[in-house]
Amino acid sequence: MTTSATELLELFQRAQAAFTDRVDAVEPGQWDLEALPGWTVADLVAHLVGEAHWVPGLLAGEPLDDVAAQVPAGTDALLAPDPLTAWEAVADEALAAVAAAGDLTGTVHLSRGPTPAREYVEELTADLTVHSWDLARATGGDERLDAALVRAAGSLAERLPADGVPGLFDPPVDVAEGASPQDRLLARFGRRA
Repeated sequence: MTTSATELLELFQRAQAAFTDRVDAVEPGQWDLEALPGWTVADLVAHLVGEAHWVPGLLAGEPLDDVAAQVPAGTDALLAPDPLTAWEAVADEALAAVAAAGDLTGTVHLSRGPTPAREYVEELTADLTVHSWDLARATGGDERLDAALVRAAGSLAERLPADGVPGLFDPPVDVAEGASPQDRLLARFGRRA
């Protein structure tokens, strides 16, 4: 699936909006629920808040260590003053950075090495999409994912190694033949729908 930088920006924005809706739907008593093994709902949201903190600096070409020094450490610090406000503030900054990056032909410097900016934004979009499902699943929310986001994340998933990417994407799990595109995507990222 080949997408223009404009289409990729739109997909990133849609993925952010879907995640925002799910964060907004979290009830006060749900923040300590398990979202993923070893992660609470709060930890999951903090992960994406932290990830969004990285986007402006990385897309601007700043060195990894300089960007890391600017990101708050720990769930409580990342989610202050409250999870929705924290998420919305950094999501807006990340979206503005992706828009400012224009054609996304640059390179970002990640811990795994230099990565094309376009690939980085595709990964962010896929991560937001899959974690939107994780958040909905943990909190009893709407688990349906935007079909365009499923296709975009699926396109990225097809390019991943067969055993996943340790530290980034979980290894795939088996999925029934004839499973929906969403269920196939989730299985590719190690989730059982």
